[in-house]
Amino acid sequence: MQMANKHNMSFFGQTTGMIFQSAAKTEPWIFFRCIKKKPNGNWEKPSKGEGKVIKCSLEEIIMILSVLNKKKESWSAYHSFKDMNTQIQFKWDENDGETLWVHIGNYSKMLKVSQIELLRLLLTHVLNEKIEFATSSKETQDENYKEKTSYNEQKEVLKGQKKGVYKDLNKRDSLKIIETVEPSQSSPYKRKNSNTNKKQFNKIKASIKRETPKALLLEVENGKEVWVPKSGVKKDYSEEKGISQSFDIENWILEKKNILN
Repeated sequence: MQMANKHNMSFFGQTTGMIFQSAAKTEPWIFFRCIKKKPNGNWEKPSKGEGKVIKCSLEEIIMILSVLNKKKESWSAYHSFKDMNTQIQFKWDENDGETLWVHIGNYSKMLKVSQIELLRLLLTHVLNEKIEFATSSKETQDENYKEKTSYNEQKEVLKGQKKGVYKDLNKRDSLKIIETVEPSQSSPYKRKNSNTNKKQFNKIKASIKRETPKALLLEVENGKEVWVPKSGVKKDYSEEKGISQSFDIENWILEKKNILN
């Protein structure tokens, strides 16, 4: 049986919608798009830069499935792209255990039993599909599948259920994509022109507002809020939230986040 190359599935409620999109089986990622209904009754339009889009890797699909399969109560990750910071979370409702909450930045979508099972089956299928095709060599892909999807064909697949909701995923300049980078990864935080492995720290006054397993959301004395990776903070601070205290943070983080200014 030949597998589909692209997948789209919408999960809409009365005020919030979440759209799952996979543009090609040879790409090792998927997208989740969230939109809200405005007070005037119209839905946000991604074509106008409205809503929120995140890009999830194969590893993140596995972690999401671990929640959907009830191996974990919840899973969250921290996404960073340029100056935009987004936290995502998949979490079972603590009261009934049959409802799943998906939090993407300021967007929250509740999924019920049928929607949860549909998303679980879809992610399982797409993961297996992408492991087979997105991790193989180009020669293998060309041998197994001769299809060369044109730009217009890729654009057509995202038309449909709601006018203005879908947009070409491969036209990257027109889509605000949030790149996936968990705090454990070093690439977004690398110091430029660094010739030494010796860490240099500076002390600041701040309080903890939120926390993930890998990062802290700090409120600095000037009122600015910034996410910093725990790997760049000395572990001599109190984990209590809301209290002003000193943090020893690596200089390159302070410079990159513009915390001292």
